Amino acid sequence: MSGLYDSKSKLDDRGIKELLSSENELATWLKVEQALARAQAQEGVIPKEGAEDIGRRSLEELDLKEMERIKEKVGHGFVPFVKVLVKACKETGGRYVHYGVTTQNIQQTSQLYIAKEVTAIYKGFLADILSHLSVLAKDHADTVMAGRTHGRHAIPITYGYKTAVWLSELLSGIERLEECEKRVFVCMMGGAAGGFHAMGEAGPRVQARVGEELGMRSMDVPSRSMHQMKLEYIMNLCLLCNVFHKMAEEVYYTGIEEFGEVSEAFTPGTIGSSTMPQKINPKLAKGIIANSQKLYSLPGTGMYASCRMFEGDSSAYMLFDHLMKEAMELTCEVLIRAEELTRTISVNKERMRANANRNHGLDNSEYIMMNVAARIGKDRAHELMYDKAIEAETQEKEYIEVLMEDDTLMSMFTEEEIRDMLRPERYTGICSVLAREMAHKGEMKARQMKGEE
Repeated sequence: MSGLYDSKSKLDDRGIKELLSSENELATWLKVEQALARAQAQEGVIPKEGAEDIGRRSLEELDLKEMERIKEKVGHGFVPFVKVLVKACKETGGRYVHYGVTTQNIQQTSQLYIAKEVTAIYKGFLADILSHLSVLAKDHADTVMAGRTHGRHAIPITYGYKTAVWLSELLSGIERLEECEKRVFVCMMGGAAGGFHAMGEAGPRVQARVGEELGMRSMDVPSRSMHQMKLEYIMNLCLLCNVFHKMAEEVYYTGIEEFGEVSEAFTPGTIGSSTMPQKINPKLAKGIIANSQKLYSLPGTGMYASCRMFEGDSSAYMLFDHLMKEAMELTCEVLIRAEELTRTISVNKERMRANANRNHGLDNSEYIMMNVAARIGKDRAHELMYDKAIEAETQEKEYIEVLMEDDTLMSMFTEEEIRDMLRPERYTGICSVLAREMAHKGEMKARQMKGEE
């Protein structure tokens, strides 16, 4: 278990934790063994009655206590499962359990099958998050706020535009996740070294049938030493969660008292500190940040493990078993919190506008410069406005006063025109347009993912 992953969390995981449970792992092993037996019978590798016998077995029929006793004796994680499955079958079926394959064939196929099922639930979360962000982008397309670069004010933007940035990256992350499925969710039935030694020419056909039954693709070369599909999946989860990490960082910091621009929803009775009664902490954002940061540590470890030499190495298998499960657990925790955060976030329009005006119009210096540039050229306009901006900053003067003292500027514009150019809402570019466009794209993708179109 990950240190940040709580299997008893009250947050709704929509069934992900059940899919990642030990019991479901065993059930999936059985499902894959049964799919293998049916495929082998269809290709004439084993008798039909043997496959039918194996296919009738349920997890409840397996003696799991006996499995644990055997495990203690033989020191192998999968052989005990095979033995109790053989025992649960009749003689005909028992002779053909786990026929012509090896442990990792079943375990890896099962693991990737579970990942496929988990990913389907992820998509439900992601569709909802897209819908929430689309509403935010549309509702706040014109909500003016300070744009910030290098930690300081730049030029004005809108909160809808900021949300559009998250939407754009999230749509890319979803596209990567969907596009990689054909490489990631694959079944492997190649046997001990991956060359279908036991099944021969029927092997690839058997593997293809197993994949078809499980809704997975068939590996071209079912080598046990190939792990890049798992690495790609983990990396894509990292990139996906990185979007929510960015969002959480912005919510975390723009929610502090000095900014006061957004806040997480507050539930009465929630305690933020054991000693400070006034504390209302950003719990959702903190959870997203912490779980994302731990998730990022996994691909690097996987890179080293995926390079183990020869045709198979249990050190890599065991490591990837944990990496995959932990990656899915951590992603689950991020998505749960991201869905609630995007659904319940509170936006303080008045505080955003006040912060955008904090520099008394200095943030609109580029806007004035571009209007001046139309008359005297960009370079001269930049020099002029640089001097005025620095004068206001270093001499603690009101920017409007500095501008109105300049004869060159006053020969070009009236006082009313200058004051109008200092209003933050006058210089937001096409932020509102981009916000509405991304809101539409986000909602269309959400509807597609929900099967509404």
